[in-house]
Amino acid sequence: MIHSFIGNLGHLSVIVAFVSSLIACFAFYKATTSNQLKKQGWLSYGQTAFYVHAVAVLSVIVCLYFIVYNHYFEYHYAWSHSSRQLPFYYMISCFWEGQEGSFLLWIFWNVVLGMVILNTSRTWKAPVMTIFALVQGFLTSMILGVVIFNIKIGSTPFILLRDAMMDAPVFQMNPDFIPEDGNGLNALLQNYWMVIHPPTLFLGFATTLVPFAYCMAGLWTGKVREWIRPALPWALFSAMVLGVGILMGAYWAYETLNFGGYWNWDPVENAVYVPWLVLVAAYHTMITYRNSNTALKTSVILVVATFILILYSTFLTRSGILGESSVHSFTDLGLSGQLLIYLLVFTILSILIIVYRWKDIPTSKKEVSTYSREFWIFVGATTLCLMGFQVLVATSFPVYNSILNGIGFESNMALPADQVSYYTKFQLWFAVAVALLSGTGQFFWWRKMDTKLLRETLVGPILITLVVSAIIMWITKVTEFAYIVLLVAGIYSVIANAKILWNLKNKSWHLSGGAIAHIGIALMLIGIMYSSGYSKIVSLNKSGLLISREVDDEFNLQNLILFLNEPREMDKYSLIYEGRNVEADDVSGYVPVEILSPTNDPYYWIAAEDVQRNGRVVKARGDTLRISPENIYFKVRYQQQNGQDFTLYPRIQVNASMGQVASPDIKRAVTKDLYTHLSYAPFMTEEETREWTHSDSLTIQIGERFFINDYVATLNDVQRVHNIPDIKLEEDDIAVKATISVAGNSDDYTIEPIFLIRDQRVARIPDVINDLGVRVAFSKINPATDSFDFDIYTTQKDFVILKAIEKPYINILWSGTLLLVFGYVIAIRRRYREFVLSRNKGLE
Repeated sequence: MIHSFIGNLGHLSVIVAFVSSLIACFAFYKATTSNQLKKQGWLSYGQTAFYVHAVAVLSVIVCLYFIVYNHYFEYHYAWSHSSRQLPFYYMISCFWEGQEGSFLLWIFWNVVLGMVILNTSRTWKAPVMTIFALVQGFLTSMILGVVIFNIKIGSTPFILLRDAMMDAPVFQMNPDFIPEDGNGLNALLQNYWMVIHPPTLFLGFATTLVPFAYCMAGLWTGKVREWIRPALPWALFSAMVLGVGILMGAYWAYETLNFGGYWNWDPVENAVYVPWLVLVAAYHTMITYRNSNTALKTSVILVVATFILILYSTFLTRSGILGESSVHSFTDLGLSGQLLIYLLVFTILSILIIVYRWKDIPTSKKEVSTYSREFWIFVGATTLCLMGFQVLVATSFPVYNSILNGIGFESNMALPADQVSYYTKFQLWFAVAVALLSGTGQFFWWRKMDTKLLRETLVGPILITLVVSAIIMWITKVTEFAYIVLLVAGIYSVIANAKILWNLKNKSWHLSGGAIAHIGIALMLIGIMYSSGYSKIVSLNKSGLLISREVDDEFNLQNLILFLNEPREMDKYSLIYEGRNVEADDVSGYVPVEILSPTNDPYYWIAAEDVQRNGRVVKARGDTLRISPENIYFKVRYQQQNGQDFTLYPRIQVNASMGQVASPDIKRAVTKDLYTHLSYAPFMTEEETREWTHSDSLTIQIGERFFINDYVATLNDVQRVHNIPDIKLEEDDIAVKATISVAGNSDDYTIEPIFLIRDQRVARIPDVINDLGVRVAFSKINPATDSFDFDIYTTQKDFVILKAIEKPYINILWSGTLLLVFGYVIAIRRRYREFVLSRNKGLE
């Protein structure tokens, strides 16, 4: 049965949300432009319309989640992004995996922020909410899913599968066909970070609207100065949330992807990184204006640029213009024209308002001295903007191509082949400048400087920096010039800001946010330098043998091949690959595949042995276990020379759209991470069965030695047996078991094939040693010669190809991240308290 009501309700709610946002925009506009007598009426009308909009948005969310949670696969969105096997927490991730769901998440956060402004702002409510409601109108139109005059507006998440795939033969035969299951969530997104990273990132997107709306409202109403005060705490909050969202994505990439790091300069990563840099520059100039009435024009430009860049990043990510150049971009749902209109409307409106009010925006007539804090803030903001501009220029190559091709010129500019090297060679020196400026600029912020005082102030931090840097470089063996400069700049920033904190110890701790955040940034730069610049590949193939002739020399040199249960030396470790494992519900840790038997349903396997944890049986032999078959974990035991062992479980996911996707497992220590992932593993799916080759037929007597696949074997005994596991013997059956010992490279094995006679028919029950890739069948008994015939079969031994990388001092990066967030929290609290005090005094 097709559940049409919930979809119709959801689509109706989208329409109501769209219409109510436009009504709210008009009402708030009239409240802003009307006289005092009519203002309150229009304001009340606008508030009501926005509340209706909020209820409608919540209704859309409830309807869509209801469809996903209840597995209504007659809907295209549920079928595309979910399945019956997903646990609850990943069902939440399904909600925003698609374009429509992520737009809805953005709309939801804007609703939350709009409600906060409605209930906290006083004098700014009408003009700010006009901008808010207009943005909501554009965003809601992205999920409208209607056709007007043959023009499609938006893409609805409530379209039925049969309508989305109307040409599919199955729907032509049966229009009411409903699939039994959905495609499921992309295996790469089945990670706890993907449950919290997208909401955080989209909250960051949404919060950039708040300072933009205040700025536009201030210019529109002629309050060209006053908007800074309420917008500043929001700008700080936005920078913190957006930064945390970016860092969450970086940590997800570090834990999930296999490129060996946390930032790959992917175009979509860059498209979010650039607005964040500009936003950081913006709130610095806003703080400057709050303290010295300078840089107001710069603040206006940077706040507007931040929001426009967010819209531009949305266009890049969702229009399909990036094509195959990004692993993160969405496919084009036909929204590229609509997204472009969204971008152009707000860009043009912003420019027109700025131009209209430009002469009214005050500028300082006082010449800015190089010893003033305003000068150093401006230099820092300029550096951040140039830092973002360098990334933006190269990231936009696909846009240039599209524009030039559209006007008749042929253009095929390509993104850099080695994106990491290309961007790093520029960004490293910008990072040096940021570190030096964030250290030196703090001294100008807290004291009035001249040449003599500056010299006295800097001499101590510089001397300490040089001594500390020399010691650290000697201990950690930093030798490359660019890294030496970055390390010295980072340490200088830490020491300079630590001195500021020391000077503030007798003052209010509320003033310490900037210094703490700057220390966090400096530590992040140092951590990035070590973990990326001095990462060390330890899985070097020193055997002199090629892994494969079909791969390049770098692959053969940087990877090790590990055969099942055969030790292999790697740097200061001895590695043993101990087999494949899966995760099972209600069982902690991993369960070896070798003790499980498959069923017709790939999600349910039978335990062939007891599954134990801490000496207790948690799943008995014969119990059914629910597993995640798309995730295979490969157990690799590391033995260290100091006797301390540990085990890692690098993963390979069977991804329908991307094939086999490797994810690392990481051994974390204080001074370094050991980052291990698989470059290749064979026999990944149940359909890929092993091919056994008949290698030999042997006639053997008891006590005789022979060779099995180049391993020395001995036939120790042949005895009649009365019990065979999983086979019930009849009274007249004759079962004979041979016991053969095999000497492997690192262990001895026993193989026990069985010869069974039942009803004058012969059955051969072979035995397998997976570690050696051999199977032996007991084929004949020769009483006349006291000998026995065996058939030997061989196959490729189970193996994996592994790459391991040491990431030194990466914890400095993560520690810096925490300090950065802590500094932001202190700064936000301070600026918000200032705003509340001014509002209580009627200065909002």
